[in-house]
Amino acid sequence: MVSTATHSIWYVYGIVPEDTPASSAPAGIDDAGVAIERHAGVGALVSMLDESAYAPEAVEANSGDVAWLSPRAVAHDRVLTWASDHGAVVPLPMFSLFTGGDAVHRMMSDRSRQLVSTLERVGRGREYALRVYRIDAELLAATASLSPRLAEMASTAAAASPGQRYLLERKLDGERKTEMRAVTQRLVEEIVDELSPLAVLAARSPIPKAADTDVAARGTMVLNAAFLVADSSLEQFQKTLTTLVERHGPHGLRFDFTGPWPPYHFVNETTNGG
Repeated sequence: MVSTATHSIWYVYGIVPEDTPASSAPAGIDDAGVAIERHAGVGALVSMLDESAYAPEAVEANSGDVAWLSPRAVAHDRVLTWASDHGAVVPLPMFSLFTGGDAVHRMMSDRSRQLVSTLERVGRGREYALRVYRIDAELLAATASLSPRLAEMASTAAAASPGQRYLLERKLDGERKTEMRAVTQRLVEEIVDELSPLAVLAARSPIPKAADTDVAARGTMVLNAAFLVADSSLEQFQKTLTTLVERHGPHGLRFDFTGPWPPYHFVNETTNGG
C-alpha cells in the first residue's frame, strides 16, 4: 500500500489485475513513484502528488498550457504502456484524482464487477491503431476504374461523336469528385470488413479536424480505427493489412498502422466485436 503523506492527493492511472507486480513500474507524474493499491479483486496504479499543485482549480488553470500538460501526458501514457506490456489494463482519463486511499478503495469496490469484466475483455488482445489517408489527386485519377458508373460514362463518351464527346466528358469531370466520395466510403468499408474478423474487437472513431498543412503532407484522413488483436491472430492480421496496402496504395490510399497501445478504445462494452 502507498504510504500516506501530508497534503497529498492520489492520482490513479488505471486499473490492473490484483496480482500485477509493481516493482518494475516506471516513474509517473512529476517522477513520482507508482504503486498498486489492491482491493476487491483489482489493483489501482497510483502515485502520491502534491495536493496544492493538483487541486481542481490548479489543473483547470494549467490544462491549456501545452508546456505543462505535455510531460504529464507522456508520464500518464508511459505508466499505462508499461501496464499494457505486462497484462490487461483499464486506462483511466488523465487527472483521475482522489482525496485519499479510502476514496480509491471505494471506487474499486463500487465498480469491482465492471472492472473485472473489462479487464477480462481487454486482456484478450492488444490495441493497434489504423489510420487511412486519401491522396485526392491519385484517387480522383483512379475513380473511373473503381466506379462502374463512371466507367460506363467514359465508354459512352469515347464512342460518341466529337460534339457529344465534349459534353459527355465535361459531365464526367463534374461527376468524378462526387463519385470519389462514394468510392472512398466503399474502400474504407472493405478495409474494415476484411480486418474486423481477425480482431477480437474493433472500434471506429470520428475523423479529427486536420490543419491544411497536415492534409497537404499526408492526405485527407478517411478512416480512424482501432483493433484489439490477439497475439495468435496478429500475423494473419498483418498479412491481410499488407494485402490491402498493396491493393489500394496504387489508388491513392495511404496506411498508418501503429501499436501496440494501451486499450484506450476498448474499455466500453459498446465496442463492436470482431
